[in-house]
Amino acid sequence: MYPYIPHTPEDEREMLDAIGLKSSSELFSDIPEDVALNRDLNLKPSMSELEVKSYLNNLAAKNCSTSKMTCFLGAGAYDHYIPSIIDHIISRSEFYTSYTPYQPEISQGTLQYLFEYQTLICNLTGMDVANASLYDGGTAIAEAALMAASVARKDEIIISKTVNPQARRILKTYAHNQGFTIKEVEMKDGITDLEELESMVSDDTGAVIVQSPNFFGIIEDLEATSQITHKAKKAAVIASVDPISLGILKKPADLGVDIVVGEGQGMGIPLSFGGPYLGFIAVKKNYMRKLPGRIVGQTEDVDGKRSFVLTLTAREQHIRREKATSNICSNQGLNTLAATVYMVTLGKEGLREVALQSTKKAHYAFEKLIESGKYKPVFDKPFFKEFAIKSDIDADKIIADLRKEDIIGGYHLGIDYPQLNNSILYAVTEKRTKEEIDKLSSVLEGI
Repeated sequence: MYPYIPHTPEDEREMLDAIGLKSSSELFSDIPEDVALNRDLNLKPSMSELEVKSYLNNLAAKNCSTSKMTCFLGAGAYDHYIPSIIDHIISRSEFYTSYTPYQPEISQGTLQYLFEYQTLICNLTGMDVANASLYDGGTAIAEAALMAASVARKDEIIISKTVNPQARRILKTYAHNQGFTIKEVEMKDGITDLEELESMVSDDTGAVIVQSPNFFGIIEDLEATSQITHKAKKAAVIASVDPISLGILKKPADLGVDIVVGEGQGMGIPLSFGGPYLGFIAVKKNYMRKLPGRIVGQTEDVDGKRSFVLTLTAREQHIRREKATSNICSNQGLNTLAATVYMVTLGKEGLREVALQSTKKAHYAFEKLIESGKYKPVFDKPFFKEFAIKSDIDADKIIADLRKEDIIGGYHLGIDYPQLNNSILYAVTEKRTKEEIDKLSSVLEGI
């Protein structure tokens, strides 16, 4: 490690003497010999700055970029168009260096856009209160479940198997150390089996979690889910939604939902190899005191001018640890700002147009791909911008062959759903053209 560490042998000796050790290896004496590495790290010799830059450029050249390849991959991360104004605004130094606004008197700009973000999310979902963001859609589901269980004072959480499999795994990880019981509802024809859900909901249920559009892109019956869930006292309905879909679908609040979460990546945030992304959460006001993260409010200063403050901060750094509802510490402010600029730039009509174009193009692609009969629908249900088709051809071969034609194919559903082996989930956004969809169809037919 010596070439990579600036300390000289003399520096190391002085530090070891100060703590009474003979060698640095004694620092790791608690590690059993049979698991210790006992050799130098397998690192290449040190390189000059020029050599490092060349090496990293060669690595970067191996990446599959959506600027060079046509993307039909979704499953939670989507290739939506990002208006150029977003990068222009978030690249301003006063924004990209922003951190948690502890001192409101010098953080008015940050507090204002967080307030506006919360307002926009509430307008989009119909909820009363939204916080200033979470890490991503998966952790938003987990945080919402913990919050709902805390309010209901129950430890049973029911989640549909049509919810993103990664989010379900995150929830189970969170729940394990909290002592919560996670039960999964089976799916029926690509949607939540509501009959089974009804048989599972009881007075022990603290929350029911569904996703709509679900992992397969299908629209779930949130209203029926809410009616079933609310038969149990204090049980909350948590809906994970695609914010783009709310440009044309009913607001979750109008369907009886108590807590709305989702992944905001599609609103002006690049794919970025899976992150960092933006989880949003919005709730009815009776959940406000348990809402994780922070809530920005509007007030007036001593001169009567409009100003902004942190109204509620539920993080343990701000309040007594045992009273905290969250340990969120990384500021997602930059992604929150990107989503805010996106929503403001598009407005109601723009968001509706993105949703409509994505839906219409997805349905065109669906009809085109199943036209010959070589590929068949997996489900027969209304969908938003994603759909699943199957064939007798190995899904991994299809995805590999598409890549040879500069097409990033869909997601192999057999990875998470063994019963759906060789079924592929395709996503189509407003960016896809008729020519690109027709090429996808042509290449698939030739495999």
